[in-house]
Amino acid sequence: MATKQKQKVDLLDDKIGELENKWKRALADYANLQKRVENERFAFAKMANATLIIEILGILDDLERAAGHLKDDGLELVLKRFGELLKREEVVEIKAMGNDFDPESMEAVESVKGDENRVMKVVQKGYMMGETVLRPVKVEVGNGRNK
Repeated sequence: MATKQKQKVDLLDDKIGELENKWKRALADYANLQKRVENERFAFAKMANATLIIEILGILDDLERAAGHLKDDGLELVLKRFGELLKREEVVEIKAMGNDFDPESMEAVESVKGDENRVMKVVQKGYMMGETVLRPVKVEVGNGRNK
C-alpha cells in the first residue's frame, strides 16, 4: 500500500513539475510578446515620424532656396529651428560632394565630365534617419572624361 501511495506522490510531483515548467514558459512567452509589441510600436512611431519628415524636407528645400536669394534674419532663424528639429529626430544630411557615388544613398541624375564615379555636384540634399535613407542625395556623377 505504501508503494502505491509513493507512486501517486511521485506522479503528482512529476505533474506539478510539468505544470511549473509550462507556467514558466508561458510567462517567458508573455514577456517576449510584450517586448515585441513595444518594439513594433516604437518602429511604427518612428516610421510615422519619417513619413512626416520626408514631407517637411521639401519645405526645407524651398526655404533654403529662398534664403539663398534673400538675406532675411527671420528666415535664417526658421532654418536654424528646422535644423534643430532634424537633429532632435536624429536626421542627418548625407554628405556626398567629392565622394564616390553610393547607389544606396545617392541617385545619379546626370553623368558629367569629371573623375569616374565621383560626385561632381549635389543637385538636391539627401537625409538619413539612423541607418534608414529618408531621401537619397540627387547628384551629378563624373563619367571619367575630364575634357
